[in-house]
Amino acid sequence: MHSNLLSEGLEDILSTVLSESDDELLVINPTPDAIEALVSIATTFDGDLPRVRVVADESLLKDVVDDFIVASNAADLVDAGVLSLKTGIDGEENSLIVTESSVLALVTTDEHVAALATDDEEFVDSAYETYAAIWENASAFKLRTPSISVVRESLASDISEEIRADFDTVLSSLQTARGDGQGLDEVTISLLVAAKNDILLYDISKWGEDIGIASKATFSRTKTKLEDMGLIDTEKVPIDVGRPRLRLKLGDDRLRQADADQLAGVAQSLLT
Repeated sequence: MHSNLLSEGLEDILSTVLSESDDELLVINPTPDAIEALVSIATTFDGDLPRVRVVADESLLKDVVDDFIVASNAADLVDAGVLSLKTGIDGEENSLIVTESSVLALVTTDEHVAALATDDEEFVDSAYETYAAIWENASAFKLRTPSISVVRESLASDISEEIRADFDTVLSSLQTARGDGQGLDEVTISLLVAAKNDILLYDISKWGEDIGIASKATFSRTKTKLEDMGLIDTEKVPIDVGRPRLRLKLGDDRLRQADADQLAGVAQSLLT
């Protein structure tokens, strides 16, 4: 990667970098948009990916992976050995992509993104040595979100293929899954999809706790909130021993009439 790159979006720049880079690259102090674009492109990349090592500001990284879509796909890449995340940059460094043969500085304006490249051997050697040392001394960042592969496979095996398909469809209809007004979070999505399929609260909350999405208590609190707002209903299901369990059902006609790809949009309109 020895030429300057200019594009209207980070996606094009990063796609070119991944396609033409060495076996390994360091991504130093990326912006939130750069991390999201990197994860998105790497997730759908057709070909062999280089190993990507990211060093970012801790608070910035935490905010980015608060989006379940980004975090669960990043976890897939981590599990595959493609992506590594560390913290140890204060956010004031330049945004750089560093390999053993080139250094690219990412520059963003209102309309364009540029990757300004140099292959000056002395400068590249010095930069690589400097940032490789920063990487070695940085602290590992642990993703607490399960990979999307684990989520999909366990939904199908532990609950049903139908709920896995609905979960995928709802997730694909969202730009972000934060639960902060920009999208539904993963617990809300799970409960709505479970209610669409008449699944027991016990089953979906046990699944979610077992794979690390959230605790049973979080599922229960979120269920109560959705129930209070009329999005979800429950009916008691007697069992041989102990308290009856609750079967989840959609509580609003607009949700009941919605297809899976419409469910998130209807739910968001009811929550706001």
